[in-house]
Amino acid sequence: MVILHHLNTFAAMDNNIQAPSPPITPPAHQECLSPALPSPSECNNNNKTMGEAQTRQPSPDRASRSSFSSIRENENTLTQTFTHSKVSHFDVDEEVVDDRTPEVTPGPSTLNKADTFSMIQTQFRPPLTQPNSRLRGYVAPADSFQGWKGIQVRGKLASRSFGDLTILNNVWGSPAKDPRNVKIRPGEAPIERLPAELLTAIIGLLFLDVPPNGVTRRNIDLMSLLLTSKTLHLATLSTLYSQITIPHSRIFHKFLTHIAEHQTLGTIVRRLDFCHFNPSQLFSTAAERSQARNLTSETLLRCLELTPNLQEFLVQEHIDQDLSADVLRKLFLGLERMEALDFCGCTSTFFKDSFTAIVTADWPAQLSIRRLSLHKCLTLPSTVFEAILPRLTRLTHLDVAGTRITDAALMSIPHSARITHLNIAKCKLLSARGVIDFLSNHPAAQGLVYLSLATDARSHQLFDVQDLSELIPILPATLKSLSLKGSKMDPSHIDLLRPLTKHLEELAIGRSLFLEDVNRLFVPDETDDIEKQLEWVPHTLKFLDLSDLWGNELDLVYLFNSRCAIMKPFSAPLEVVELAEDVFRRVVKSSATLQRMGWRTSEVGSRGWMVRQKSQDPSVPHDDGSRGWKMGAEAWGMRKIPVARAEVGGMYGSFMFGRKL
Repeated sequence: MVILHHLNTFAAMDNNIQAPSPPITPPAHQECLSPALPSPSECNNNNKTMGEAQTRQPSPDRASRSSFSSIRENENTLTQTFTHSKVSHFDVDEEVVDDRTPEVTPGPSTLNKADTFSMIQTQFRPPLTQPNSRLRGYVAPADSFQGWKGIQVRGKLASRSFGDLTILNNVWGSPAKDPRNVKIRPGEAPIERLPAELLTAIIGLLFLDVPPNGVTRRNIDLMSLLLTSKTLHLATLSTLYSQITIPHSRIFHKFLTHIAEHQTLGTIVRRLDFCHFNPSQLFSTAAERSQARNLTSETLLRCLELTPNLQEFLVQEHIDQDLSADVLRKLFLGLERMEALDFCGCTSTFFKDSFTAIVTADWPAQLSIRRLSLHKCLTLPSTVFEAILPRLTRLTHLDVAGTRITDAALMSIPHSARITHLNIAKCKLLSARGVIDFLSNHPAAQGLVYLSLATDARSHQLFDVQDLSELIPILPATLKSLSLKGSKMDPSHIDLLRPLTKHLEELAIGRSLFLEDVNRLFVPDETDDIEKQLEWVPHTLKFLDLSDLWGNELDLVYLFNSRCAIMKPFSAPLEVVELAEDVFRRVVKSSATLQRMGWRTSEVGSRGWMVRQKSQDPSVPHDDGSRGWKMGAEAWGMRKIPVARAEVGGMYGSFMFGRKL
């Protein structure tokens, strides 16, 4: 808001702005059910417009926004807190511009002559070596001077000394020019002279990743910037159009109409994000939506043709009926700069048939895709993976959780790929031997940072005790997140996991262990000799998943006992412990005991956690949980790999933090 206040001030200085040719109006996708704002050619009347902007509806507070059927992280100081909503909502309770009159510190223009004289009394002091010299020496305050804050200003002690320093400086040098009398020519305001990179970064702070509900205008601050000056207009356009979020079909229709009319704007678009898309926001049935013809496979294909520099395309299950063979072919083969594709949860028969139809032998040997998510695309046949994966020569992120990927498709990934994020959870066609061979021998898997090998122990098991004994020692030292959920473990595996806990930040434990076994990850064994205990290296874990410890395997009496290190202060930096549903319900009943130990409970969807309370010691640095490898997420324990760096929200938030495996 402070930025907007200063920018509005600059707007009053720039009354001679000429409109660029052709005139460009603000993006229609940013405002729903409202007329478009004036183009830059109308900026000559921006004094009036800025006045009206102060009374228009303000931008929503980030901390209170959420989107339809979404799970998003709360932007506060509490770890592992979420907002879960079925209907979009946000509250508006703040002013766009703070028009309160600022307090004025008395300065030269506000003081009478007597006050000024009493404040600038000085004396000349000659040098000690030449006491008669008037050429060498210095001017100093009088001996009666008692400090800047002791100066009387209109009968009161001055609380700030800037004005007093300014008056005294006038004795020694030329008076400073009154900034109110300095005329700034159009286009030469200080902020307009910033490099384009800095200006774009500043304006980007006003951009809202997560949209409010579908009938309320968002990014109103950026809309005001469009009317400020030509320089800010161009910089703001880049921010508005680089990342497009589509919450419902009417906004998509407005956006498509706008870039079709001004095709230059389509070249700015780098991301199309449908993770917040709500098909029932405006239409109660699929038939009504189909009749509206706002978002169809034809209009989506037209949109892709008008955005030739698109790099990231994110969709989810609510629009899989619009992903035709032509749309998929355009995404994989028709956009040279495409780097990230996300088809999370797309399972319709139409989507499966479209994907199968485009997989032919005439595809090029290499594709530009670096990050690919087919998370929970349950219906895609194995032939799709065997055809696409060998062509991803620059692959870094791969999420195929719950799919029909095979050992052959996994091994077909090119050796030139450098995979840092791999999610093969609940892939029932993969074998333990195939996964171990891939992780130990494939060059693309030697720099892994995120690895999920999780399974649902109730229906499928990938690794047994012997498999894990072979797998754990070959895991790379670059790992930050590892999930062995669903694997059959043995107490001997704790000794194998201990070296990993010195660099891991997230660890999901398998089944068949007891809490006493897990406790050994945090403290040395009592049977170890003194030298070995002194050489003990503390762990780096921030998140521990114990959701595979069911019933008596997780003894709450032992958890709250003094012998258990998990809940103790010295177990830091551990912050979050995930529990099974039945165990979490029992822990909630002991919330008073939990709080006395410095912990609290948190839950969203079908998942529940114990979270360490924030330290009240100001000397202890606060960790907000953000990491580069988490791609914008701050909470711990994500079960879906993000392929674009953005705030967590919408259906993606649900898949990442709210759902069962």
